[in-house]
Amino acid sequence: MATITLQGNEINTNGDLPSVGSTAADFHLVDVDLADRHLADYEGKKKLLNIVPSLDTGVCATSTKHFNEVLSGRDDLAVLVISADLPFASGRFCTEEKVGGVTALSMMRSRNFAKDYGVLITDGPLAGVTARAVIVLDESNKVVYTELVPEIAQEPDYESAIKALG
Repeated sequence: MATITLQGNEINTNGDLPSVGSTAADFHLVDVDLADRHLADYEGKKKLLNIVPSLDTGVCATSTKHFNEVLSGRDDLAVLVISADLPFASGRFCTEEKVGGVTALSMMRSRNFAKDYGVLITDGPLAGVTARAVIVLDESNKVVYTELVPEIAQEPDYESAIKALG
């Protein structure tokens, strides 16, 4: 379990982020076309997992737009923004904000991703959604970088995450 804050108030996650050097767990998420997606769908690419509570919030939107702007066009990379939002809302966000360089994925059919990656908020007003985190995986799905953002209203460390991609 990890402790983070929401506007200075402590809340908890169900576990810890995967450790650097470990192999990432498979996941079952849903894309904006309602198709099931798994880690293997991004085989052979580096992956940046931008994990956010909801694209309907300013900080989540900002981080998604930032990663899209900086990393768009890299053929060796999949930028995945993962939230509890319904695929319809994620798709609308991506269209309206013109963020075509990221893949929005939803936990609509299962909360196992959040549980397996240690980011499921277990108490407080955001219980049931994810904490804000960034995880970078190499082409073999080895974890090379993690950040659990300590205050949910704070942006992630973009520079360190991007540097970890090489």
